[in-house]
Amino acid sequence: MLKDFFSLVYPHLCCACNKPLYKYENLICTYCRFHLPKTNFHRDLDNPVSMQLWGKAPVYSAAAFYFFTKGGKVQQLLHNLKYNGKKELGYEIGKLYGLELKSAPLFNNVECVIPVPLHQIKLKKRGYNQSDFFADGLAESLQIPSHKEILFRAKATSTQTKKSAFERWLNVDSIFKLRNENKIEGKHILLVDDVITTGSTFESCASALLSVPGTKVSVAAIAVAKK
Repeated sequence: MLKDFFSLVYPHLCCACNKPLYKYENLICTYCRFHLPKTNFHRDLDNPVSMQLWGKAPVYSAAAFYFFTKGGKVQQLLHNLKYNGKKELGYEIGKLYGLELKSAPLFNNVECVIPVPLHQIKLKKRGYNQSDFFADGLAESLQIPSHKEILFRAKATSTQTKKSAFERWLNVDSIFKLRNENKIEGKHILLVDDVITTGSTFESCASALLSVPGTKVSVAAIAVAKK
């Protein structure tokens, strides 16, 4: 009864539309779960995310869950995830996307998930890496391990916001390193992050992972800008 009272005074709100959630809803309301703009790129090998990486990194397949538009609900989701402490939102989105990837021939044979890492300075400032939680949600639905310790940033970089494509590439070129790479030898890796823009970060991460013998890399993001 006390819980119901607090829910009335301080209602839990949908992280996408900011409307009150019903008791059975978690983080994202039922309406938004069904109406957020999905890309369905995981069904198409030659989708726009894959094409962004052509000639940059030899990834096996690439996709993003949602379309991002400025001022839209997906931007609100990402803002809550990254800046409002809603780290469990990444896990929830990962579980939802994992269920879709599990039935997609391009992704249903991935063997582990690796998130794009934050540098320790930024991690300490934010308190968490949003991509870690997205990776864990994906791993649960796909029933494969999530390896957050293998890929790391060897140096801090400035924010990618407002940089040109070439500046973004220079900003992340060769900054990602590996540890315990024997864990991924011969594996099909799903490399994940919250947003894909020019693909520079994914390119740099994939290059590091592909240096391990027998690895294959696929890419997945929560969102990609709608063009």
